[in-house]
Amino acid sequence: MTATTYAPLPIAPTALKELRTTDDAGRPCLPYVDEEGGDPLRCCLRPVAPGENIALVSYAPLRRWAAETGVNPGAYDEQGPVFIHAQECEGPAADSAAYPFARPGALRTLRRYNADGRIVGGRLMEIPDPATHGFDAAFAEAFADPEVALVHVRAVEYGCFHFEVRRP
Repeated sequence: MTATTYAPLPIAPTALKELRTTDDAGRPCLPYVDEEGGDPLRCCLRPVAPGENIALVSYAPLRRWAAETGVNPGAYDEQGPVFIHAQECEGPAADSAAYPFARPGALRTLRRYNADGRIVGGRLMEIPDPATHGFDAAFAEAFADPEVALVHVRAVEYGCFHFEVRRP
């Protein structure tokens, strides 16, 4: 496993605590036991294990980043479904050295945002094998533009937010 050049960020613990009560669409969190597993957990950046207690909640990553930085993302604010543990968890494993949810052949969109929370470009990427090299190159390309403050990685198929990378 190759170490990543850029740090994929999970959903922050303070946001998780809020989402476990009320999600970003204003709905209550409804935990359930996932008997099959496999869906991507955004709190741990790993797949759900069969039998874990999880929740599917609506999450607005750009809105939460904008609140941290004091900007208004305007029309670029969006929310979508993400899986999280229903209770507090340990977060990503300390020894995780790969980009999460990086199945070769899967399609991802990498949306670039500036410090004002506006989209300043993006890129469609078919995850190569090895995935690390493809992501490293895509993030290097994004951050070569001094205007890019952060990049959101999303699945093309469902538009789901996978993780965020901020300017190093």
